[in-house]
Amino acid sequence: MLRRVKEGCTVSILNYHQKRTLVNVKLKWVKDCVLDGVVAGGRELKAGSTLVSIIASQSSSGLPIYHLQSKHGQLGLPRDLKVSTFLRRYPNIFEEFYCPDSAGTPVPWFELTREALEFHHEEVNVLRECNTDIVNTLRKLLMMTKERMLPLQTVDQLRWDVGLQHDYGSSLIIKYPELFSLVDLPDGRVGLRLLAWDHKLAVSQLEANSAKEKGTLMFPIGFTRGFGLKRKCMEWLEEWQKLPYTSPYVDGSHLDPRTDVSEKRIVGVFHELLHLTLQKKTERNNVSNLRRPLELPQKFTKVFERHPGIFYISMNGDMQTIVLREAYDRNQLIEKHPLVHIREKFANMMKQGFLDRSRGLYKDTNQRPEEDTLI
Repeated sequence: MLRRVKEGCTVSILNYHQKRTLVNVKLKWVKDCVLDGVVAGGRELKAGSTLVSIIASQSSSGLPIYHLQSKHGQLGLPRDLKVSTFLRRYPNIFEEFYCPDSAGTPVPWFELTREALEFHHEEVNVLRECNTDIVNTLRKLLMMTKERMLPLQTVDQLRWDVGLQHDYGSSLIIKYPELFSLVDLPDGRVGLRLLAWDHKLAVSQLEANSAKEKGTLMFPIGFTRGFGLKRKCMEWLEEWQKLPYTSPYVDGSHLDPRTDVSEKRIVGVFHELLHLTLQKKTERNNVSNLRRPLELPQKFTKVFERHPGIFYISMNGDMQTIVLREAYDRNQLIEKHPLVHIREKFANMMKQGFLDRSRGLYKDTNQRPEEDTLI
C-alpha cells in the first residue's frame, strides 16, 4: 500500500510510520490484587518442585543437606533462607534423618515421603505425555533469537517457566540430536543451538488467534479496575494498535528502534514469550539477558510500563513478575497446560504440610543435636 506525500514522491506506509518517533506517553502503574495473588507463592512452589526432582533423581534414598544447599542458586529462594529451613517447613514432602559423616558427626539428610514420591511419579508421566509440546516450546524460543541459539544460562533462567525438567540437558536435549546442539561460545559459556527451522512453528499466538481489523493485528487489552486512561493516551493507543505487526519469528533488524512500529514488535516478542510459558508469567530478571539474542534496543523492558493493558508488573515479594493479562480470567488461567494442573496439586500439598506442621501434627522423633549447630 502506498501513500502520496508530495508530487512525484511516494513512500510505503511502513516507511512512513518508521519516521514517527515514540510518543512520550506515561501510563501509571495501578496495583492489581487479583494478579498479585497469581504470583504469590510461586517462588516456594518452584523451589519445592525442583528439590523433589533433585532428590528423586538420586539412586540413594536421600541427599545430605550440604549437597542440597549447593543448589540454592537454582531454587530461587531468598539469599537469607537456608535450604534446610525451607525443607523442614514441609514434613509431608521431605523427611529428615541423620547419617554420620567421615568424622562421625551426625549430618542431616532428606528423602521424599511416600506421598511426595507418588506425586513425582505422576509428574513424570505428565512430562512424558507432554514431551512433544515441551520440545516445540523450546524450539520456538530458539527460533525467536537472531542466531537460533541461547546460552544455557539464559535457558536455565526460563526452565521452570517453559516446563523443562531440572536435568533437561540429559533428559531431553540429548534425545534430539537432529534438533539441538551444544556449542562453545566466545565468552567461555555453553550455548544451545537449534539445528532445524520449522515454518509450521513460526506462527505467533497473536497471528493464530487474533481477529484482524482492517488487516492489522491488534493486541487484546484490559486494565486493572479503577485504571483511568487519559484521552491523549487512549488516542495514542488506538493509533499504535493499528500499526503494522512484525512477527517475533521474522528478522526485525530493519526497524528503527526509535519508532512506534519497533515498539510494537518488542511488545509482540514478549507477548509471544509469555505465551510460551506455562503460566503466562515470568520474573522480569529472566528476560534481562535476552536483549542481544532477540535484537532488542537498550531499555527494552520499558514496554512493560508503557503497555499496562497488555502486561501487568507484579511487585509481590522482593521481585518483579510480568504477567500476561489476557491469559487470566481474574485469578484463573483461561487455558491450563497439564503441567499447571500438576503444579496446583503440589502447591496444595505444600500448603497442607505447612499448616499441619504449624498445628503440631508432625512430631520430631529424630535424636539429633541442636539445630543451631547444623546447616
